[in-house]
Amino acid sequence: MECPHCHRQTDPHADSCAFCGELIPAGQYLLEESGILPSATDSTPRTRFLEPVTTSERIATLGDRFIAFALDSMFVFGISLVVDAWVVMRWSIVAGPQLNVTWAALLIALAMNSAISFLYVWLLEAGLGATLGKAIVGLRVVRTNGRNALSASAIRNVFRLVDGLGFYLVGVLVAGCSRFRQRLGDMCAGTAVVEEAFGFRMKAVAVLLWMAVSVGACWVLPRICAEHTAANGPRYLNTIAVQVGQDERSAYFRVARFRVNLRLDPDWAP
Repeated sequence: MECPHCHRQTDPHADSCAFCGELIPAGQYLLEESGILPSATDSTPRTRFLEPVTTSERIATLGDRFIAFALDSMFVFGISLVVDAWVVMRWSIVAGPQLNVTWAALLIALAMNSAISFLYVWLLEAGLGATLGKAIVGLRVVRTNGRNALSASAIRNVFRLVDGLGFYLVGVLVAGCSRFRQRLGDMCAGTAVVEEAFGFRMKAVAVLLWMAVSVGACWVLPRICAEHTAANGPRYLNTIAVQVGQDERSAYFRVARFRVNLRLDPDWAP
């Protein structure tokens, strides 16, 4: 039987919906069976989950979504770290123990990081319904209307720019007040996150990929920094934005006039 409030399949003999908790009118299933009300199997378009939904599914908790987000962030960070190292060493100026990071390197790294993050969540959620983090935790993104999967996933993840404000404070507040724990991106895209019991193979592949990226980043990163020793900066946007280096007494990090020193000689005093 279909719940008249959230349009999801629920127990036909229950007094309330197992998902939204709203009361179900007595005899609702009898009206559907008699044809007076359209049933969930009718082809009449309506706002409802397009994927097969059973009464065992539940809306994902914010805690599980946070864990999945943390796992995805670590995965993307590992890839971005390698890409950033290559970009910085390619479009910066290396002068002995000092690395001069140009504005060109910073802007290129920012653009590539944004592209990697968006493509990762967009394509995996559109194609598989879950990122690696969601697959490991056991979550899936489903659509609540007839929008195409690619466009729904794109809208959902573009709105991370708004939901992510204040370290996702906006997204948490909106989802916490929403009946189906939807953030702004979910509401605009017509999506929701539900619990999903993925098979052992799916979870094993997700864990192996996640671990491979983490270990691979630690192995590749020092090799990139050692092999690229660019002496000349880029042709455009070659103004120095950040300096990282080492002198006889300290290692330092400088942005504009702000400088942080890490003392190396215990007998040295500034």
